[in-house]
Amino acid sequence: MGSNKGELGTFLRSRRARLKPEEAGLQHYGERRRVPGLRREELAQLAGVSVDYYVRFEQGRAENVSDSVVDAVATALRLGPDERAHLYRLVRPNMGSCASPLPPQEVRPGLRRLLDSMPDTPAVIVGRHTDILAWNDLFAALTVDLSALPPGQRNLTWLIFCHEEARSRYVDWETKARELVAHLRVDHGRHLCDADFAERVARLSEESADFRRLWADQEVREKTHGTFHLRHPAVGELTLAYETLRLADDPDQALIVHTAEAGSPSEAALRIIGRRMHHYARASTE
Repeated sequence: MGSNKGELGTFLRSRRARLKPEEAGLQHYGERRRVPGLRREELAQLAGVSVDYYVRFEQGRAENVSDSVVDAVATALRLGPDERAHLYRLVRPNMGSCASPLPPQEVRPGLRRLLDSMPDTPAVIVGRHTDILAWNDLFAALTVDLSALPPGQRNLTWLIFCHEEARSRYVDWETKARELVAHLRVDHGRHLCDADFAERVARLSEESADFRRLWADQEVREKTHGTFHLRHPAVGELTLAYETLRLADDPDQALIVHTAEAGSPSEAALRIIGRRMHHYARASTE
């Protein structure tokens, strides 16, 4: 488990803290508890391992831990699929990815042409750390003018937490922010040795108290599709669905496409935004 043992311990303690003894099927006699959630000895009992072994496991000192033990701990903690996968990545990180720096993120020409082929659909290509690698004009018109931002700020997480205009666009900002941070944990698990990621988290934590709060919750959840509500100055509120299409040969990149229900006011609002965008584009060239 190597240098990753701190991350493992923090994650396991956070999952123990959220689970009440009675929820895990343990008898609770109302005694005063010094820590929230399950104690280490209670979790060890549920997982069928000795207390000493679980303590060493949580501290990252249990070498060559078996899949059956990891599964037993995950089941005792009632981890969801994304959390279970994250636990496995913490226990068995891809140390091969630590041997050399990660390659620069580049969008291949075919994917960029695909993005350009859907001018009437807001779409964006997102890479590691939720970096925005490419986008079409309608996505920028729907959110913020990304071309006006320095490259270091073209990042979904930074926009949600640190850009006031982008933040104000989300009607239910708390839910969107929580989902994004939970996804960022998944992303982190893929490249645990990435020093650049640690620097970004430190910078976000310094700039945003909300990010510090949500990052400390240790939520892990992939979000491949869903709906959300936006507030746009030109058309008011609209509801959009999104689909995340991750590349089979490069899981660090994903094309995220946004749509509105056919015949809905939101679809009409998207058309209005598109027409205004094209009008301003023509005016600027005349």
